[in-house]
Amino acid sequence: MRFETRAVHAGQDPEPAFGAVNVPIYQTSTYAQPEVGKPKRFDYARTGNPTREALETVLASLEGGRHGLCFASGMAAEATLLLTLRPEDHVLLSNDVYGGTYRLLARVLADWGVAYDVVDMTDLAAFGAAVRDETRVVWVETPTNPLLKVIDIAAAAELAH
Repeated sequence: MRFETRAVHAGQDPEPAFGAVNVPIYQTSTYAQPEVGKPKRFDYARTGNPTREALETVLASLEGGRHGLCFASGMAAEATLLLTLRPEDHVLLSNDVYGGTYRLLARVLADWGVAYDVVDMTDLAAFGAAVRDETRVVWVETPTNPLLKVIDIAAAAELAH
C-alpha cells in the first residue's frame, strides 16, 4: 500500500454501529462489559480506546513499524521513555532543552542513579566528547526552546552511534 493510502486508511475500519467511515472520537471513560472478570477489548479510557488505537495504528503504518504509542502529553511520552533507564545509565541533553525534561532528569531520575550531562549540541566537538559508553539516550530538540538553536540531527546521530 502506498504512503498516501496508508495515511488515509490504516486503522480506519468502518464503525460497526452506524457505518461511519472515519473513526469517531470516543469520549467515554468506561466501557460496558459482558460479565465481571471478562473484559472486552476496551474497559477504561486510560488503558485504551478506539480513537487512540486508530491513531497508533496509522502512525505505526506510516513509520513502517508494527506498533505505535500515543500519549496525552509530551511529558507523558518522555517519562515513559526515560523510566526505562537503569541506575548508571547516562543521558545527554542540550543546554537549551525544555525545562520539564531537565527537571525530570535532575529531580527524579538523578535520584535513581541515572546520570546526565548538559552540552551545547550545536558544538559537535563538545557533544561528541560528552558521549560515553553508558550513554543510552541522546535527547535532541531542534529548534530549541527558547533560543531557537538548530542542531544537526544527522551529525548528532552519527556521533551518538
